[in-house]
Amino acid sequence: MNERRLADGRVELVDTRRVEASPLYNHDLAPVPLARRNWTTYNYAALWVSMAHCIPTYMLASGLMASGMDWKQALVTILLGNTIVLIPILLNSHPGTKYGIPFPVFARAAYGAFGSNVPALMRALVACGWFGIQAWIGGEAVNTFFRTIVPGWPTLLGAGLLGHSTTEWLSFLLFWSLNVYIIYRGMDLVREVENWAAPFVLMMTAVLLWWAVSRANGFGPLLARPGKFRTLAEFWPVFVPSLTAMIGFWATLSLNMPDFTRFGRSQREQVVGQVVALPTTMSLFAAMGVMITSATAIIFGQAIWDPVQLVGRFTSPVVVAVSMFTVVVATVAVNIAANVVSPANDFANAFPRFISFKTGGLIAGILGIVIQPWRLLADPSGYIYTWLLGYSGGLGSIAGVLIADYWILRRCELRLEDLYLADGAYSGWNWRAIAATGVGCALAWGGLVVPAMKPLYDYAWFVGFFAAGAAHLLFASRRATSFTGEAATYAEN
Repeated sequence: MNERRLADGRVELVDTRRVEASPLYNHDLAPVPLARRNWTTYNYAALWVSMAHCIPTYMLASGLMASGMDWKQALVTILLGNTIVLIPILLNSHPGTKYGIPFPVFARAAYGAFGSNVPALMRALVACGWFGIQAWIGGEAVNTFFRTIVPGWPTLLGAGLLGHSTTEWLSFLLFWSLNVYIIYRGMDLVREVENWAAPFVLMMTAVLLWWAVSRANGFGPLLARPGKFRTLAEFWPVFVPSLTAMIGFWATLSLNMPDFTRFGRSQREQVVGQVVALPTTMSLFAAMGVMITSATAIIFGQAIWDPVQLVGRFTSPVVVAVSMFTVVVATVAVNIAANVVSPANDFANAFPRFISFKTGGLIAGILGIVIQPWRLLADPSGYIYTWLLGYSGGLGSIAGVLIADYWILRRCELRLEDLYLADGAYSGWNWRAIAATGVGCALAWGGLVVPAMKPLYDYAWFVGFFAAGAAHLLFASRRATSFTGEAATYAEN
């Protein structure tokens, strides 16, 4: 037996030999001891700043303004959505820091050791979709760079396929490979990338804002354009699904923040870092996108929302090179942290003895290509109201179960050793948790097939979160959790 000190100062006995011999254990999923935790308040703030400073955030207001909002309504919607999603993010961050465990291991407490693969793989598939989206955006930046410095680059390798040249596909694969390389180097390199990417991207975006405003001699027409809504009755049907989509933007991280907070030295540091950085950075960066785009309407005669297309208007190779390097840095930072770390752990959780963190990251990268991200990005309104809004209901349902289970049923107490044992307190499948998740998903997504339930779909994340959480509390006996393996009592935890 070995002693393992928890983040709250308590000491728990762990049978190390028994745990390491378990089929549910591998080195990448193991709890991080306090001595190896090196993430500080700055690291968590930098993590969110670097993830928020990405092209989808920059363009986030465009879809809202295209739906009829003015810029102020769009930015308030973004701020409110990110403030709301911060709540489940912080609640699910707690067990990561307390026990040093990643998201899929934490999910074993609520769903069972094998049942945890249901929420883990649901989360992983969404991350793979995001990985593909960000990789395609990064590939566009690489392609723009080569187009500026290599004569005849677009037709250099032939016409290509699916409406994109061969050099576009090559640029996509180059950027894709860079992401996989960083994952293969491990979490320490991920932390270093996030640390320096955050201030660099913010500084370069500020320079772009200064250039745009000075060239346009003002902020341009978008800031003066009124929204099309005159009454609350007109505004509300657009505001609600838009707010839900903004929550969906980071609903992914609301589940798997333990993948990062497991490296935190204290609860206070991870909480302060996240609270300070997430809502403010998302709103500020979206605002900068609005102001730069508004100025481009004067400079170029049309509003250019995509910063890659904007930089493509420049003729100086040096300016293009620096700008595209900034886009690549920003996209790598968010892609690795938000879209590779989680599925890498999630796939490893499904087959701990056969899939490592590195292999899981490679699987995520391959699936990111399979989902065809170029199709998702082709329609901005579909991106917000189909992609973001749609998956938010499923992830909200998982968050509801996890939070109800950990904070209400278990009162933040877990058996660390049993999380890794096939015959432990969390063995098998907790069908009640899975059923509760199914209830949340059915209500959140029912509007896609049942017209009468369409209003619930507009509130997809909220419906999934509260319905699944309430169902889990209703289904869960105070005496037993209905695992198919060894029973475990909530009272003991």
